[in-house]
Amino acid sequence: MTLPRLPVSQVEVVLCDCSAQDAERVFACLCDHFESDRRIDDPPHEVGDDRPTMWTGHYDTVAVPTAAEEHAEPLSGPVTVDVQGSPPAVRLLRAVLEEAYTVRQVGVDAGDQEVQLQLRVEGPRGRH
Repeated sequence: MTLPRLPVSQVEVVLCDCSAQDAERVFACLCDHFESDRRIDDPPHEVGDDRPTMWTGHYDTVAVPTAAEEHAEPLSGPVTVDVQGSPPAVRLLRAVLEEAYTVRQVGVDAGDQEVQLQLRVEGPRGRH
């Protein structure tokens, strides 16, 4: 089965292994730099069952929001971030995360057209 490719500037982000509050903080950091399909008035929330919760968002690394605040709130614990998109778009998104948080790459699946990274994000940057 072949999955449809994202446009070159688009990156899909999946967050897991974290609280809803930490997911909201990571998404807010990314939304300060890129346009997204995530709505500010619809923050991540727990569903309350025993299954793991994952949150997703799509970011356009070319479109910069006009009212960006550029703040990153500290995380209460590590967040697993799966990122998929073109190599240049993934690099831009990762660089934004690295400006705000400590980022460690724990997995990669790279091709010519698309790359998938698994990152472990903790924060804030340089304050462990």
